[in-house]
Amino acid sequence: MKSISNDLADHIAGEVTTLATCWRVARRDGVVLGFTTHDQPLVVDDVTYHASSGFNPSAISTSNALSVDNLDVAGALTSSAISETDLREGWFDFAAIEIFQVDWTDLSLGKIHLTSGCLGDVSLTGNRFTAEIRGLSQALQQPIGAVYSPECRADLGDKRCKVNLAAFTVTGNVTSVTSGYSFADSARGEASGWFDYGLLTWITGVNAGRSVEVKTFAGGAFTLFDAMPGAIAVGDAYGVHAGCDKRIATCKAKFSNVLNFRGEPFVPGPDSMLDYPGIG
Repeated sequence: MKSISNDLADHIAGEVTTLATCWRVARRDGVVLGFTTHDQPLVVDDVTYHASSGFNPSAISTSNALSVDNLDVAGALTSSAISETDLREGWFDFAAIEIFQVDWTDLSLGKIHLTSGCLGDVSLTGNRFTAEIRGLSQALQQPIGAVYSPECRADLGDKRCKVNLAAFTVTGNVTSVTSGYSFADSARGEASGWFDYGLLTWITGVNAGRSVEVKTFAGGAFTLFDAMPGAIAVGDAYGVHAGCDKRIATCKAKFSNVLNFRGEPFVPGPDSMLDYPGIG
């Protein structure tokens, strides 16, 4: 059951309503944006909801079950609010979304909360975008708990791994660029594979502040798992730490951290369980 003020309930019960739908977007970098279906800006709870970037939400369906409540929102790309560059560079990834309705003739009546969630998949077509909004129950669809695995389940440097990342982190500058996901630093002298699966963070350049996993490293050349949204340029500074392939041999030889290894490399696998005397 949704809780609204008595005055707003009386307004909804009338023959004619003056309701406008608003959606509030809170990006992970702290930027808060507001949009409304009304033809004029509305100020609700100190947030200005702009009408210049109209949007068209699909029907909102909710239930008291644990199924995921999803909906889509379509809107126009505008340089002053939501741009194609912002979407492609991931500034709206996992942004918190709140959708509600107000009486635009009297905002003091309060809000009708429709749904909350986070931004999911975004598709771009021409100068328009369609964004999937995932309900709060989406988090319940994620697997919880650990399972047996020959590889380590910890991430390098986390509280389970306990490796001091500072001791394995270096900085450098790009000396040549091959593509959006490949560049080289001629000053690097580490062995091939040293940074494989490591995390690289850009310090300067258009990608400053962004992090990406290293796919391969050899002879001073880095290949990233994902292309950077902005162009990598010669001189861009970066920081990168050594990578871990989560195998016990690497944990021992590279990090001397076997005591904190979070895997079961010696547990018999399916081949052992299916083995039978005289076979093979």
